[in-house]
Amino acid sequence: MKIFSFLLIFFSALAGAQEKSKPAQRDPFLKNKTVKSVPGKKVKIIQAEIIGVDAKLYDGNQYLKGDVKVEHQGSILSADLIVVYEEENFAKAIGNARLENPDGSVITASEMEYDGNTQKGVAKKNVVLNDPKGTVIKTETMYYDRISNLAYYNTGGTINDGKSTTYSKSATYNLALRTINLTDNVKIEDKDYILEGINIVQNQSTNEVDIKGPTNIINKKNYKNRIYTENGTYKMNSKEAFLNKNSRIYYNDKILTGDEMYFNQISGFGKATGNVTLNDPLEKRYIKGGYGEIYEKKDSSMMTKSPYAVKILEKDSIYFASEKIISYQKPDTADATKKKSFLRAFKKARIYKSNAQGRADSIAFNETDGVMHMYTNPILWSDQKQVTGDKVEAYFNTSNENIDSLKVIGNALAISKADSLNNKDEFNQVKGKLMSVFYEEGKIKEVKVIGNAQSIAYVDDVDSATKKPIRIGINLSSCGIIGALFEEQALQILSCNIGATDDTYPMSMIEPSKRKFPDFNWNTKDRIRKWQDILVDTPDYEEIKYEPETSLYDQSQKIIDDAKAKEEAKKPKRVRK
Repeated sequence: MKIFSFLLIFFSALAGAQEKSKPAQRDPFLKNKTVKSVPGKKVKIIQAEIIGVDAKLYDGNQYLKGDVKVEHQGSILSADLIVVYEEENFAKAIGNARLENPDGSVITASEMEYDGNTQKGVAKKNVVLNDPKGTVIKTETMYYDRISNLAYYNTGGTINDGKSTTYSKSATYNLALRTINLTDNVKIEDKDYILEGINIVQNQSTNEVDIKGPTNIINKKNYKNRIYTENGTYKMNSKEAFLNKNSRIYYNDKILTGDEMYFNQISGFGKATGNVTLNDPLEKRYIKGGYGEIYEKKDSSMMTKSPYAVKILEKDSIYFASEKIISYQKPDTADATKKKSFLRAFKKARIYKSNAQGRADSIAFNETDGVMHMYTNPILWSDQKQVTGDKVEAYFNTSNENIDSLKVIGNALAISKADSLNNKDEFNQVKGKLMSVFYEEGKIKEVKVIGNAQSIAYVDDVDSATKKPIRIGINLSSCGIIGALFEEQALQILSCNIGATDDTYPMSMIEPSKRKFPDFNWNTKDRIRKWQDILVDTPDYEEIKYEPETSLYDQSQKIIDDAKAKEEAKKPKRVRK
């Protein structure tokens, strides 16, 4: 081995032989003319076992062999062979090349090129960069710039920080900031998740990822549960995602979207603001609003800020709206492998279906079984009929998507327009403690009332001459149980049992006050006529003004009053003497 002082003397002696040497054949990266090359400090030889110059070798440039080390501004380059281009202040290292930098980073490769003037270099074949904080980058070709403290590759490589491994086609590593700009087929994988994108900035100090393009974050335990975004931040330690553009959270076969979103993959909590939509394709239902929250582990969600839900049916759809909408799933008690879906609407709840519309303070809907509960001041309209009570339960046929029946509990009252073709103030009415309402082809057909049952029904007959219906009177029934049939707009009392009283009065004999129950509440102002009406507390339609039809009664009363007046006139008058 040659001692250090001898190498310096020998190097000086051979300097003159370099004058006829040829310039270095550089990597294209080191030929960049846009970067001005300024002569800098010379590359210094620290040690070598052999120093030689041979016109037949390395284009006549000086070469160093055997445990070679050279230094440039604090960086140490070592290799089996180093060719020094003294006039260019350039060196090529071949075989077990290693570059140690003052910041503690180390690059190893089979070959390296280094320009002392620009302080740029290229490492090739089995390249490995180790930074002092534990990040390891592996690639086939790496370019580095000491002045800007950058290292980058575009031939594909891996980055490992001990917690995750990153794969990408291209990467630029800022060794000072410890940030990595990753482009082209980026993949970051740890034990639980895979992040795939095309343009990502990874911070090795904070272990955060800035997302700059289409990106998926996939749960390895369930590949259907994933996050998609085109702009955002992902904290790899806490598994928190902050999403800002075209984002979607896929969980439990559902999809949450919004203008700005947050999701914690550990807790399963997520939220979204702006144009929020929670889509449930399996349930064929989506919920929209201005703010939403999801709870993955509880399989539940909440939507506020003018929320509404749409249950998509093959022939018809059901629309819900309220101040707050909650959806959730629970295991089926009959079959633990299945789940039942529920929807709840709180405060000023509204529902629209083409053949049924309703309002209540709150609505609870079992989507799986097709059972809907309406609480506190419920009102349900169907065609020209209206049902109210303390509580309404609606039972949907899940096969034909129509309402099969209603159960009205407490203060039940059903009202129908006696004749929808006119604007007369005439309504058929049935009331009682408990009411069952049965539908046929989407329309109310039959009613059964139990407990304090009462009815007011307009009675028609057919004129034998004109063959047209004529109004003959009003039937008043009161009994324990009433069975009634709705035929078009007519109400036919089928049965009146237990303590029954049943009387029919001609129109001339029944006073207007007895033609309606005291709690008569026909409502046209708040009735939902189209699905868009659910988006407001009330459409506030102008109340329909009905014309009272009391002419026969008024005539009868006039005759009675006139007769009374005549009788009074016949009575002798007392005269005070």
